[in-house]
Amino acid sequence: DMIYVGGGNTFNMLTLWREWGIIPLLRSAYLRGTILAGVSAGAICWFEQGNTDSLGPELGVLNCLGWLPGSCTPHLHGEAQRIPVLTRQLASGEIKPGVAIDDHACVRFENEKPVEVYSEQMGATAYWASADPVALTPV
Repeated sequence: DMIYVGGGNTFNMLTLWREWGIIPLLRSAYLRGTILAGVSAGAICWFEQGNTDSLGPELGVLNCLGWLPGSCTPHLHGEAQRIPVLTRQLASGEIKPGVAIDDHACVRFENEKPVEVYSEQMGATAYWASADPVALTPV
């Protein structure tokens, strides 16, 4: 009914999924209507791109599975460097516009579009991060 992916190193996870032939199985489940969910690495893996620390000590942009359009940035207000780096990446065109999610919040998508935000903590939410002008707008 649901596939939940935890956090970790997104680059390593996607590399292993490719090597082990997991991606076609996940894609098939997704196309059959299985709910895909995750936190941190497990959230960004479904998008075209992710804002990640999986590539080294600095935050970078990783191309992911591409099943959800745009980008995903986790830990938006939970890590001090996330907003300034995301702002720079958006302004330079390095990362596509997309969702930016606070810790303790999640976004539900339907037909590849964000439709609802849930939170387990007061004030935690999600934003649409756009590039022109660079802005964070609540989803």
